[in-house]
Amino acid sequence: MEESQRARSHTVTTTASSFAENFSTTSSSFAYDREFLCTLPGLLIVAEIGLCFNGSAFLLYLSAAVVDASSVSPEKDSHNFNSWAASSFFAFLVTICYAGNTYFSFIAWRSRTTQ
Repeated sequence: MEESQRARSHTVTTTASSFAENFSTTSSSFAYDREFLCTLPGLLIVAEIGLCFNGSAFLLYLSAAVVDASSVSPEKDSHNFNSWAASSFFAFLVTICYAGNTYFSFIAWRSRTTQ
């Protein structure tokens, strides 16, 4: 009797789950929802991302501008001094631009949250 059970081939029964049937890589479930971005919560998320990006860029550029300005020292060769001074000026100019952009992003975010 044991030999007849061993001689029989092993069969595997598979079933499909409902998750596997509904799952499709060609569906638009992986794409972002454009309609959500047009709603108030979607706009708030985009505004918060812009605010965080501009705020972090402002802080990073400010620290780079301070380091750049502190490394300027007048030397005998005026070309190096002028180059370092110009780079410090433009570093602070970019920092001011990011600060303004951060301010306007904050104002836009604040006006959307109070509505």
